[in-house]
Amino acid sequence: MNPMQKKNLEVRRTYNEHLGKSVVKALEANGFKAAYAGSHEEAVKKVLELVPEGSSVGVPGSSTIRELGLFEELQARDCRVFEHWDPSLAPEDRPRRWEEENASDVFLSSSNGVTLDGMLVNIDGTGNRVAAMAWARNRIIFVVGINKVSRDVHSATQRIRDVATPLNAISKGIDIPCANTGFCVNCKVPNRFCRATLVLERAPFGRDVHVIIVGEELGY
Repeated sequence: MNPMQKKNLEVRRTYNEHLGKSVVKALEANGFKAAYAGSHEEAVKKVLELVPEGSSVGVPGSSTIRELGLFEELQARDCRVFEHWDPSLAPEDRPRRWEEENASDVFLSSSNGVTLDGMLVNIDGTGNRVAAMAWARNRIIFVVGINKVSRDVHSATQRIRDVATPLNAISKGIDIPCANTGFCVNCKVPNRFCRATLVLERAPFGRDVHVIIVGEELGY
């Protein structure tokens, strides 16, 4: 790494920290329990501090959680992990797995977007993930990469449609229009991803909600 690359890396770290901590303050003002992690290693540590050993953990379709290697870490703590992405799971068994995810002691996910004023924005195809985010009786932990920060709900929604959804479709090998154009065209196809949108303006009543903002790019 040459001197300019090192300097740019340090500038980016400082910027991410300032931005991340600003978002944490906004989230706290909205009733979320929020924290900043400067690296993915620190984020993993913070998550494990919030997950009791031996507890059940529901993980929806989150690339971020998989990228962090949390499955292995949780299993090493005797946690039972429920996730419907399991390739050995038969299609007819998936609805029950969604219910098991949502009923777990801890619901561990990322968020498609987070705004500068401390709101969480998510878009689903099936709706199982946003349903658990909106209402369930478990502890919920969001782990969000700095790349998902947007100014407001409108820009967060647009980023999800133009960036996250095409990348997600490409990763799954699913042929929808945005995967080919690289941006949203508000498609009408049968396998359209964007169907249910949830905006958490405040932490829901009765929920133990934690948000960890990570100073690195994670997920889509």
